[in-house]
Amino acid sequence: MEKGRLQSFSDGVIAIIITIMVLELKIPIGDSLASLKPLIPILISYILSYIYIGIYWNNHHHMFYAVSKINGGILWANLHLLFWLSIIPFVTGWMGENHFTTLPVALYGCVLFMSALAWTILSRSLIKQHGKTSLIATAFGKDLKGALSLILYAIAIFIAFINPWVSLCLYVIVAVMWFIPDRRIEKLV
Repeated sequence: MEKGRLQSFSDGVIAIIITIMVLELKIPIGDSLASLKPLIPILISYILSYIYIGIYWNNHHHMFYAVSKINGGILWANLHLLFWLSIIPFVTGWMGENHFTTLPVALYGCVLFMSALAWTILSRSLIKQHGKTSLIATAFGKDLKGALSLILYAIAIFIAFINPWVSLCLYVIVAVMWFIPDRRIEKLV
């Protein structure tokens, strides 16, 4: 199967996810900076989630650049990833509206964890399709950054019940780890 339709579909879904997130932003009543103050948690959660969606879109593009074919399993693995990404606007809004309280921050972490797990499943499906000596397999290697992300998300979920702000810091740390596009593929191409 050709990969182009999968990439186009994924780009469309990710564009819709970003659109939904921005439409959830409320216009403040008033024309002063003080009228923005109640929206700060919502804006912070939006910015963090926008960065996460951007990271996934960017790395998805890089990952599919390194492959030549897909199969039905890869289509399902990609849909699995898109499903978890599509939940991000909901948990983003819930977390921001509730000013980073315990349960919304923990659920946000669960969605990030599941997105990262879905990413891992998709990348392993692509490696399986192309072989252990393929460009994608060589680029991903042991994927220590992916494994570390899953570990940090799991820790952050549990820490949210102690201190949600520490969890948020861990989510930011993972985002910073991935903010620069995954250069492993660029180095090999």
